[in-house]
Amino acid sequence: MHKTCAHCSASFEITDDDLAYYSKISPVFPSTELRAGYGKNYPVPPPTHCPQCRQQRRYAIRNERNLHRRNCAMCKRNILSMYSQDKPFTVFCPECWWGNKWHGADYGRGIDFGRPFFEQFAELQRSVPRISLYLVNSENCDFCNFVGDCKSCYLTFGSVYSEDCLYGSAYYSKNCVDSLVTRECELSYECSDCRKLYRCLFCQDCYGSDHLLYCYDMQGCSECIACAGLRNKQYYIGNTPFSKSEYEERKRKIDLCSAAQTEKLRKQLESIKLGIVRHYMPSTNVQNVSGTHIYNSKNTFQSFYVDRCEDCAYCMQVVDLKDCHDNNYTEENELCYEYLGMYGAKNTFFSNFCRHTYGVCCSDYCINSKYLFGCSGMRDKDYCIFNKPYTKEQYEELVPKLIAHMQATKEWGEFFPTAISPFCYNETVAQEYFPLTKDQALGKGYRWQDTKDDMPEVQKVIAARELPAAIEDIPDDVLHWAIRCEATGRPFKIIRQELDFYRQMRLPLPHLHPDERHRRRLSLRNPRKLWPRTCGKCGEEIQTTYAPERPEKVYCEACYLSEVY
Repeated sequence: MHKTCAHCSASFEITDDDLAYYSKISPVFPSTELRAGYGKNYPVPPPTHCPQCRQQRRYAIRNERNLHRRNCAMCKRNILSMYSQDKPFTVFCPECWWGNKWHGADYGRGIDFGRPFFEQFAELQRSVPRISLYLVNSENCDFCNFVGDCKSCYLTFGSVYSEDCLYGSAYYSKNCVDSLVTRECELSYECSDCRKLYRCLFCQDCYGSDHLLYCYDMQGCSECIACAGLRNKQYYIGNTPFSKSEYEERKRKIDLCSAAQTEKLRKQLESIKLGIVRHYMPSTNVQNVSGTHIYNSKNTFQSFYVDRCEDCAYCMQVVDLKDCHDNNYTEENELCYEYLGMYGAKNTFFSNFCRHTYGVCCSDYCINSKYLFGCSGMRDKDYCIFNKPYTKEQYEELVPKLIAHMQATKEWGEFFPTAISPFCYNETVAQEYFPLTKDQALGKGYRWQDTKDDMPEVQKVIAARELPAAIEDIPDDVLHWAIRCEATGRPFKIIRQELDFYRQMRLPLPHLHPDERHRRRLSLRNPRKLWPRTCGKCGEEIQTTYAPERPEKVYCEACYLSEVY
């Protein structure tokens, strides 16, 4: 069936498989566990928004990178927070939020069937304490957000199981700086969408390689410079083979602190990239999938940057999912729909940042809980509505009435509306993937925050272009300076851990603000959207993230493999 998106008015398809999925996850009350065979089904309706607008709506409640100073409402310490001081929330530091001096049930309230559900939920959200930065099992990561099991990281966002990583989103990695979704990498710099790299610099879409410099789409390679599309090669420069001795002699002459030399390498790589063929859907070990950057997965459709997923659709940046639709930034979930953030959820719908939950609906920041509806900040509690605990029987009697109420108000089956997002549009991930101007955002009914950087308390402010080029000429005093970004003029600082990395890797200090560096890495990617196109060699029809008008040579699976191997 085809529908018209309620947000952008585009036509989109809802497949028979989609309808079967919505039927599969539809709740039954009383539950079959309570009264076998006597439950009534409450169907989850087909979505009213197209896949992209559903994605945008989820992103519009996630603020990763915009951090502010404010005081913890419990311990009164000055802290960093994803909530600016003007946000109408009680905000606790992670230590107080995870502590035992408060509980979400303290804020429980009854249901008002005379008012819309989301209006009541927004009021609950504003009353329940919110965590300033979402840190889980992490040490010395006070300037990070949405990280788990990390150690000594700085300004990393959405990272897990990483150590000594700075600026970016590293996973299972160590000593990486300025990354964008790099997994199992070490001592790498300015790498995007890479995996299993060691000591690689300025790389994109590279896998299982070491000692690469300015490379793209390389697999099983070592000691290559300004190369693209190679497999299992060593000692290549500009896609041309060299002897080991000649390669090493040329490599010794490269000074990464020389802007002229690095710009030459960058342009050389861009030229070579135009000449290589592109895989219509970068992937490995997959069966019956569509999207891009899909690994070790099957029966997964219109999904992007996923690993070890099965029977999923419309998912982005996820790992270890089964039977999930419309999930983002999450791992180890099953039967979750319209869900954002964290891991270990099952049968969790229209919710965000819930961890180790089961049977949870329309809730946020709930931990180790089952059977919650419209809850916020609940931990270790079952059978609650709007944070108010009930018996199992009471819960199963009230939830069907609440769903019927939401059906009448046309709220059932919808994710949290952007209007009740805790953040302004330009604070969220939505601005990264669906960028809007201020006027455009306000015209669509979104909120916007005008921001101005506070100048750090420093001994000196210096323009990036005035920095010494050679890293050996950078004094320790730089740790007490503010550097003005060459592109935006925004001030930023260098920390000791970062300076040590640049010295170790013989890299120059960055001339761009961390946010600008992140924006430029994002710009290297294709859009998270599929277009119909034909293989550039055999003419077979394909679905790819390369728009038809783009100049790259895009091949189907068979033609690509015959060309590359």
